[in-house]
Amino acid sequence: MPATDTEDSRRDLPRSAGGAGSGSGGPEGSDEMASGLDALESSPSATAATSRRVLAKAAPPLAALALVLVLWQVAYALEWSASLPSPAAVGDELAGAWSDGTLLPSLGHSLLRCLLGFAASVAVGVPLGLLLTRVAPLRTVLGPILSAVQSLPAAALVPVAVIALGNSEGAVYAVVLLGAVPSIAVGVTAAVDQVPPLLLRAGRSMGATGVRGAVHVLVPAAMPGFVAALRQGWTFGWRALMTAELITATPLPGIGRMLDAGRQGGEMSLVLASVVLILAVGVAVESALFSPVERRVLHGRGLAAARR
Repeated sequence: MPATDTEDSRRDLPRSAGGAGSGSGGPEGSDEMASGLDALESSPSATAATSRRVLAKAAPPLAALALVLVLWQVAYALEWSASLPSPAAVGDELAGAWSDGTLLPSLGHSLLRCLLGFAASVAVGVPLGLLLTRVAPLRTVLGPILSAVQSLPAAALVPVAVIALGNSEGAVYAVVLLGAVPSIAVGVTAAVDQVPPLLLRAGRSMGATGVRGAVHVLVPAAMPGFVAALRQGWTFGWRALMTAELITATPLPGIGRMLDAGRQGGEMSLVLASVVLILAVGVAVESALFSPVERRVLHGRGLAAARR
């Protein structure tokens, strides 16, 4: 049966609509418009989500800082201690040290000493810790010694370093090494001990033995413990450095020298300003270095969600 004009026109109608669809009113144009609208809507939402995450991370330390300042100001206002300065006086002390050019050199010298001492401690402590896990007799002899040195306060190490090396930069670095190396070595040893033996056996069954097994199996499995050991080593080294700078007469001044100057002069505001600097450096290194590295390592093992 021949098709009528009406049926021909109906059959031609979708083709004409499809031809018009290549313009802005067709299905393809609608998809492009929808994707563009989705992009416009998702960009502000992504920015808002990022802002919320940053605010959620920054809110707890800022709240803690505000609480400390409020309690400090209340203690000053109530005159709980005649020698306690106000937060504003400590801020003025820091501003004065900045303006007279003593703040940045002191901060820079202390940071440089600790960075160099920490790098040397890592170069010594990590191989030493790995060696202790491989040589049982050496661990039996050196393990208790490292634990004993780790438990010593830095103030007990400074006289030994000063008598042996004099009031010099070498004595300061020796104190940092004695404070950080045992901590790193003990931490690395503990991290290796906590690696599941099943992983090591699986690696050996696939041919990962010797150095290859250590590189591809042992070190990746113990990486979270390594990060914790390095963090603890930095903390011990930073504390030891402040003690060494406080006691020894080094040629280049540091934050410890500022602290000692405030102690000798009876200036509590200078002492507290030095303490604020010491705490600020510790928090900055923790937030900028160790925390991101730890999150990345844990995220690679599916453990980051548990630490948030």
